Amino acid sequence: MKVSGYLLNAEDEMDFIPIIPINENDSENEQQIAIPAELPLLPLRNTVLFPGVVLPITVGRDKSINAVNEAYKADKLIGVVAQKDSEVEEPSTKDLEDIGTIARIVKLIKMPDGGTTVIIQGKKRFRIGQILSEDPYFKAMVEALEEEEAPKDQDFEAYVANIRDLAAQIIQLSPNIPSEAGLILKNIENRSFLIHFISSNLNTELVEKQKLLELNSIQARADLLMQLLQRELQFAELKNKVTTKTKTELDKQQREYFLQQQLKSIKDELGGDNNEKEVKEMQKKAESKKWPPAAMEMFKKGVEKLERMHPTTPDYSVVYNHLDLMLDLPWEDYTEDSYDLKKAKKILDQDHYGMTKVKERILEYLAVLKLKGDMKSPILCFVGPPGIGKTSLGRSIASAIGRKYVRLSLGGLHDESEIRGHRKTYIGAMPGRIIQSIRKIKSSNPVMILDEIDKVGHDMRGDPSSALLEVLDPEQNNSFYDNYLELEYDLSKVLFIATANDINNIQPALRDRLEVIYLSGYAVEEKVEIARRHLIPKQKEAHGLKNMKFKIGDKIIEKIIQDYTRESGVRELDRYIAAIMRFEAKEFAMKNRIKASVSLSDIERILGKPKYNNEMYKTANMPGVAVGLAWTYVGGDILFVETSLSEGKGELKLTGNLGNVMKESAATALTYLQSNARKLNIDPEVFLKKTTHVHVPEGAVPKDGPSAGVTMLTAMASAFTGRKVRPYLGMTGEITLRGQVLPVGGIKEKILAAKRAGLREIILCWQNQKDIEDIDPSFIKGMKFHYVKTLQQTLDLALS
Repeated sequence: MKVSGYLLNAEDEMDFIPIIPINENDSENEQQIAIPAELPLLPLRNTVLFPGVVLPITVGRDKSINAVNEAYKADKLIGVVAQKDSEVEEPSTKDLEDIGTIARIVKLIKMPDGGTTVIIQGKKRFRIGQILSEDPYFKAMVEALEEEEAPKDQDFEAYVANIRDLAAQIIQLSPNIPSEAGLILKNIENRSFLIHFISSNLNTELVEKQKLLELNSIQARADLLMQLLQRELQFAELKNKVTTKTKTELDKQQREYFLQQQLKSIKDELGGDNNEKEVKEMQKKAESKKWPPAAMEMFKKGVEKLERMHPTTPDYSVVYNHLDLMLDLPWEDYTEDSYDLKKAKKILDQDHYGMTKVKERILEYLAVLKLKGDMKSPILCFVGPPGIGKTSLGRSIASAIGRKYVRLSLGGLHDESEIRGHRKTYIGAMPGRIIQSIRKIKSSNPVMILDEIDKVGHDMRGDPSSALLEVLDPEQNNSFYDNYLELEYDLSKVLFIATANDINNIQPALRDRLEVIYLSGYAVEEKVEIARRHLIPKQKEAHGLKNMKFKIGDKIIEKIIQDYTRESGVRELDRYIAAIMRFEAKEFAMKNRIKASVSLSDIERILGKPKYNNEMYKTANMPGVAVGLAWTYVGGDILFVETSLSEGKGELKLTGNLGNVMKESAATALTYLQSNARKLNIDPEVFLKKTTHVHVPEGAVPKDGPSAGVTMLTAMASAFTGRKVRPYLGMTGEITLRGQVLPVGGIKEKILAAKRAGLREIILCWQNQKDIEDIDPSFIKGMKFHYVKTLQQTLDLALS
């Protein structure tokens, strides 16, 4: 139903308000009205006029104004009919319905704008017989239709009561209908007028209203009206349900908005930072990020959580830092590889002198990567003494293939959380070192140096070596899980290069995943070349002497190496060159000039007296002293083995912080001498009367290994026979009770150490000859090698 406070314009689609006549019994006097045979017609576009109902209408069309004026001058009766199509502006005869309502013009009002408003009251239904004229207005022959009297039985009363109730319910459910309409319904007593009044106000199609008007039986009209009212009631209930639901949702949104505004005001009063800007910046960054689906989903959830939190809450920083890490990680960002092997070789040669075999191995490795491309090759591990350039070699590889470089120092690492990260719920939690390095370098395929992998410790907090198993396994590291990130990260494109001094200190399972490349120490000639090409220019630039023209000759460098250093690498040499540069810088600052070259006398003045002297091997030449060759994690070294005999009961004393293997070698050597005493011209009785004391100097340094066996035997044999060991002679090899000499490892480092120490002859097992042939002949020029199979051959060569 629809009720409005506006007049109905016969030409416009507007709501109307039916007016109840002052005397609703006027409808009972319809039979007494004299209906003329011809009537002017007033077409209505939007509604149907029912008998007894009063309508105010604004008339605008010329034909309608002429018809209203003509009727008002005559008997004030006019035929009101509905248009079949309300869209038609100028209706013709065929556009009018056949049945309408005869109406009396109650009032005609001329409006200031030239329009005409009439108040009409329906009186009786009629049928158009014939249209007499269309101009200047519609005029037709009409036939009045008789109305059936309303039945007075209880059934019809029930119909009317039901219609009244349905209309009242619709009024209650329709917020646009004023509540006064319900009072009007209650006050209408005439049943026919009630039906006509409600039919006129029914919110339904014009066709259905016209059908109501055309029904002759008031019973049938009431029946159809009830059906239409029930349909409208269902629609009103549904509409009210939707409206209520929408209103509830709007109320909820308004409540949330109001609370958000209150919360915002409280935040401002507390002085807290507004996190909206931070969240928007994060979302903006995330739009241009290449995300795996799992990472994108987690980021969205994190942002939603962050939006609900106040910046001053403790969990805010936890969530924010986690999202910040996700944004900083280069999820699918890779640098483009350059597998130009010629360029790689050039860069490696520029950065590192020597290391021919190592460079070839690296070029082979790069060639495999170029052809294979999926990075499933074994992880490289450079093993060698300190200071020979293992770490810088990794940097050169990164430069050669055009990747970013990052170094991860594992020395002293004892907590597996350093690798896998802490759970972010802990205070001070951080991602693991692997993820931190990836975040810092902004690339998912860098060259990552795992420095000092052999110095990883373990305690009750976990074993980092076990955590590294996942990182360094090509079958697993494509889904490396970091506890802080709480996501899997792909490390399969990272080129891992580990460095170590002692391969034996690496956990076996981890060692199995590494492709070990052994790097030996430098010979004197290599150190001279490295100093000339790299160390001197570097230190010149570091001390502001880059443009100064002064020279440090090869002889000077060689003297520094031989008299001041004992190392496999060049770090100590680099420090002495730096000392020379500081001296030259001071000279220039004080005297504004420096000498053109550094002389031998300058070296002693700058660096002091030589720390090492090769003459010690000559002056220490006495019976019972032999020189052995040793391998340590810092490279090769030489050691003295001293034997002294004293009165006793045939005991063997061992000092010098010796390990079990060396003690067993000494016992083996003594037993061999006892069993072969007569062959060696030694009185067997002396072993029962003398106490044999074997000492290896530098007692604070632990020593172990089988390679000192021939040295101990030679020293003991020298002491028992009184024959001196030949000067400038070194030896290495394992011994057996049968008198055989067995091969040992670390030959290159040992030989280079002997060369540095000034030794000229070396005795070693014949099976180690192949190791000597691998050394560049220029590095061992002037040295003589004796290859032996038995201990008798060793003693024949060693004792003078």
